Amino acid sequence: MSISEIADPFEFTEENQMLALESIKKYPDSRKQSAVMPILDIAQRQNDGWLSQSAIEYVADYLDMPYIRVWEIVTFYSMYYTKPVGKNFVQVCTTTPCWLRGSDNIVKACKEMISPEQNIVSKSGFFSWMKVECLGACVNAPLVQINDYFYEDLNYESTRNILQSLIDGKKIRSGSQTGRKGSKPE
Repeated sequence: MSISEIADPFEFTEENQMLALESIKKYPDSRKQSAVMPILDIAQRQNDGWLSQSAIEYVADYLDMPYIRVWEIVTFYSMYYTKPVGKNFVQVCTTTPCWLRGSDNIVKACKEMISPEQNIVSKSGFFSWMKVECLGACVNAPLVQINDYFYEDLNYESTRNILQSLIDGKKIRSGSQTGRKGSKPE
């Protein structure tokens, strides 16, 4: 038993156990380790949006993989987090197209409403934010990803409105915040 299992035990819930088994079924029996990425995603979602050492070790044992191989995957891909994140994890694209269209103002709104520094969970635990590289919707820049949803065509005010709506528990429309359809020109 590892120290992390004593300090922070992790085990799939019954529901997530079923999801993990469904992922594994997509691969030949001799290749079940190929399911490591979807299994890590299931573990991360169960663990409040991040992967503790215990969760990573659990996935490695679950798939009969060396821990280091799973750790290499976790630290290579930017979609896995090894530190706690807020309930609403805001990723701000700051790549050139977003920057040219005002991502600095999106960062400003995050600093004012969430935390002056990125990668800090707010006191309420409700938010954290960070700068990321391309989120893949350059034509609708600037944009953010909040958990599984993308919000595009942002400015300072629309970003503040989205964050406030999350605080207030109001439903928010994802996608373009200017009403643009798909990637049509403005």
